[in-house]
Amino acid sequence: MKIQIDTNIVIDYALIRQPFYDDADLIFSLIEQKKLEGFISATTFTDVFYIIKKPRGKEWTLNFLQQLLTICKVTTVDERIVKQALLNHYKDLEDDIQYYTALFNNLDAIVTRNQKDYPKNSKIEILTPKQLLKYFT
Repeated sequence: MKIQIDTNIVIDYALIRQPFYDDADLIFSLIEQKKLEGFISATTFTDVFYIIKKPRGKEWTLNFLQQLLTICKVTTVDERIVKQALLNHYKDLEDDIQYYTALFNNLDAIVTRNQKDYPKNSKIEILTPKQLLKYFT
């Protein structure tokens, strides 16, 4: 299964945010074990850098992002994706860009804790971490 990992899951993992960390850790472990194919939007890298550099420090954050690149692939954000996100804006532009990035890259699902910010009639699955992990239990 090819999944787009939403920014909130990456931040949960980086900051060891409880009670969300354990699920995020399992997801990244499954990616490392090649049981899942993980993708992260290019915009997530800048968002994560901005959010975690203050609590973790710039050096730690850059190292974390470099490690992320070793296990996940990056989906690009281009003009076509941004236009679709602006044209079909749902609730949150960041999530709209995540959605169209995953859709245009033919991914199977987006893993997020914010399902409500995605379209109800989505063309791809919008899963919580717990819903995704049920596939592996």
